[in-house]
Order: sequence, then C-alpha cells, then structure tokens
Amino acid sequence: MTYEDAETHAKDWIEAWNSHDLERIMSHYSRDVVFEAETVKMRWQKPDGKLFGVVELRKHFALGLELAPQLNFQLEQVFLAPSGYAILYRRENGNRVIDCVTMNDSGQAAKVIAYYAGSQR
Repeated sequence: MTYEDAETHAKDWIEAWNSHDLERIMSHYSRDVVFEAETVKMRWQKPDGKLFGVVELRKHFALGLELAPQLNFQLEQVFLAPSGYAILYRRENGNRVIDCVTMNDSGQAAKVIAYYAGSQR
C-alpha cells in the first residue's frame, strides 16, 4: 500500500460516512473484520469493546448513524504503515478520533481500532 492508496481509501471512507450511506461504509470492511472501540463497550455491553464480522459491525454503524443524524467527519491526517494506515479525523461534535486500520489483500479493512480523544456515544 502506498501513501496515495491509503489516502484514497480514507477519503472515500470519510465521504461514505458523510453521505450516511451504510452500504458504501460497509464496502470498506472485510467479511471477517474485527472492530474495537469504546462505543462497542457502551452500546453493546461488551467489556473487550470488540465486534466480529460485518453483521455485528453493520448493526453498530446503523445505530451510530441513528444516534448522530448530523454526523460529519473532517479528515485531518493519514499515516501509513506496512499493513495499513491510521487516520486522524474530527467529528461534528468536536471530538477527534484516530482509526488504526489493518488492510487485507483485497484492500478492505480487516482490523480496526478506534481511539477517541473524548467520550463518545
């Protein structure tokens, strides 16, 4: 993956969220994705904060879109790693988030860990 590949993937992901298009959002994730975030702990009472697979993740993201009808992300920075990338972005509520994304060979997110600068619903 090049920096340009990571930036393109990140920008498309941001645009998918900003359009509130769940299908487009989900197209960025592998079927067996592992997703970890504080929001998982709070919304689903999962102490490890992890979701497994696109079925669980779709439910999580659908609820997120419902809870934040004005949701909007602004991309601040993309960081490259050999296995993927991390992005720093700002939410409409002012919270800053870093998503660390491990990509699979098909160019989809296989593992994501979301880090929030403040509390998140």
